[in-house]
Amino acid sequence: MHRPIAMLLALAAGGLSLACTAEDKTSQFPTTPDNPDSVAEAVVVHTPGAPLPGLSQRQLQLFASGLQVFGTEFTPATGLGPLFNSNSCVACHGDPAPGGYGDTVEIHASAYQPGVGCNTLDAAGGPVVQQHVTPALQAALGITSEPMPPGATAIGHRSTPLVFGLGLLDAVPDQTIRRLASIRYPEGVHGRPAILADGRIGRFGRKASVASLDEFNAGAFFNEMGITNPLNPVEGTVAGQPLPPGVDPAPDPELSAGSLAAASTFVKLLGPVAPTSPTDQTRLGQRLFAQVRCTSCHVPILLTGNSSIPALRFRWFRAYTDLLLHDMGPGLADMCNGVATPSEFRTQPLTGMQFLDMFMHDGASPTIQDAIQRHGGEASAARDRFLGLTPSDQAALIAFVQSL
Repeated sequence: MHRPIAMLLALAAGGLSLACTAEDKTSQFPTTPDNPDSVAEAVVVHTPGAPLPGLSQRQLQLFASGLQVFGTEFTPATGLGPLFNSNSCVACHGDPAPGGYGDTVEIHASAYQPGVGCNTLDAAGGPVVQQHVTPALQAALGITSEPMPPGATAIGHRSTPLVFGLGLLDAVPDQTIRRLASIRYPEGVHGRPAILADGRIGRFGRKASVASLDEFNAGAFFNEMGITNPLNPVEGTVAGQPLPPGVDPAPDPELSAGSLAAASTFVKLLGPVAPTSPTDQTRLGQRLFAQVRCTSCHVPILLTGNSSIPALRFRWFRAYTDLLLHDMGPGLADMCNGVATPSEFRTQPLTGMQFLDMFMHDGASPTIQDAIQRHGGEASAARDRFLGLTPSDQAALIAFVQSL
């Protein structure tokens, strides 16, 4: 068993108590504070991969069960593939603990037509272009990876994000996202909610194309491992063509409803890791982060709404996102997804930056400074203000972001 998984199973089974929780907020959503330090008890954990504080014994048991599913290595006999990017969740989300990030950079593809919208080419194998195939599919078709979907007009590279604290993002009320979208900042900074075809607001994925964490997790099993499940019950195609007979021996759905629910519960209950201990440099960097107005998009603190899980109910947490789509300019434009155009991206949460060594949606930035310099579009003014800082002030702002 993966060593961090074994350790966390023991912690969860033992009812680990992790400080600290936010006070319950039962009134209307108040103004989001600009300074996260003004919230004395934002939800954090101090062990990467640990569960949210305040869980019941039953919830800790569900967390432990979900951790086991998260660490399961699938094989063709148990449903892997026949097209896939990885054989387990933890293979991509394992650093520094289950639920963390990985060094995998995926290839996505879609077709965009201005005035018409986005086609994610699902029927042709999109939007995720899997980079591995099972031996049976290789023998049948002579391929070693999925062909590019016919009709694709653009591709995008996607790094693997960590998933610590996503349950808190899932619990942010839609009205909060709409309220943040109503704010008009200087220099044309104005995000928009990703209102999907069914009227719900997308909040997960680099383009905010998925509305709920349960759907996001189910989609990951299907798109990353080829594991059919109750929310994705039908196998995909090979560039739009049906699978050859005999290459997928496992009966569908390959993941049971119980196992899917367990894995989703594990992700939902993962706690966000506390920032590193503040220093004079990071305190200065935090002030500069607000001064150059990075906070117009990377909103420091959000409050969850009502939830059936008390540990997620009315909790302050360090989000550093507004969950809105922003136009980042032609320099970052790649593929479309959902309602997002090629140049629009959802504001990436900055929690967990202390663990990363590759940055931006494509993982192509080796440093935080390079990532900031690549910001364009609505972020151009904030980028230019950063570049106008003295070298020591730039270093302080970077140190602050690296501490999150």
